[in-house]
Amino acid sequence: MKGRDSIVEIPPCFAVPNIPQQVEGMLSCGDAYPAVGAEKQSAIPPASRTGWYLSLKAVIDWTAALILLVLASPLLILAALAVKLTSRGPVLYRQVRLGKGARPFVMHKIRTMAHDCEKDSGARWSTAGDPRVTLVGRFLRKTHIDELPQLWNVLRGEMSLVGPRPERPEFVHKLEQVLPRYRDRLGIRPGLSGLAQVQLPPDSDLDSVRRKLAHDLFYIDRMSFWLDLRVLFTTALNLMGLPYSITRKLLLIPGGEFVEHGYAKDLAKAPDGNLAVPAGNGAEEKDETPAKPVPDFQAA
Repeated sequence: MKGRDSIVEIPPCFAVPNIPQQVEGMLSCGDAYPAVGAEKQSAIPPASRTGWYLSLKAVIDWTAALILLVLASPLLILAALAVKLTSRGPVLYRQVRLGKGARPFVMHKIRTMAHDCEKDSGARWSTAGDPRVTLVGRFLRKTHIDELPQLWNVLRGEMSLVGPRPERPEFVHKLEQVLPRYRDRLGIRPGLSGLAQVQLPPDSDLDSVRRKLAHDLFYIDRMSFWLDLRVLFTTALNLMGLPYSITRKLLLIPGGEFVEHGYAKDLAKAPDGNLAVPAGNGAEEKDETPAKPVPDFQAA
């Protein structure tokens, strides 16, 4: 990123596995799109009716992240040693993700895959039994220890403890053309955990992304201290071995068909499936630019 008006180039060939065939072959991969500060970003709506809680949430996030980072430091050191002694490459994996307002930031994780594994394949989602994941990496992923360095991103104000999962810009550019309101996820800071993360498996195809989007939008619309607390408790109990399928029922976490039906109902309000979004000047308007073709996700 070279500045507020920089352009991010999408690699000429990037593959995402298991995307349905109906979205293949309809958009070239070589497009460029505006990065930070581009005029299009002003169309991202802020969370409504929760302004007071967003300020409180930022204080809670920073305080909790500092405490958790101190407590987790011995575990992070052990994980770093295990990665360094068992595979070639750096301990930390840094990857650009899009945060609030589509601002790119560098997200930190403990490396769980072979070093430089996307050099030949390009950006792609991880899949079940992914051969790129190392033996130590499988354990770190299962226990979510690899995500702990993101507490630093929370301290920096780039992430929250609870919110939509931050996505890579290569994928956002294409998914927002396939899924209505996908860009609305960028109205708040992304989360270390979230309503979608505690109920649904990692993204593997377009339908799984659509289901997560429904949960993300539900969270943004109904964000509250009580909902955040339940999500955090669910996350903590899962780390201790209690399955999400049990904890979400015990804590009455909203999800499933109820949430997905709400997303479908919202889309039904507009004939073309696109809702009017508040513009930067406060007036409501709809993007009148010609619709782009459906993105080309090629199965790997």
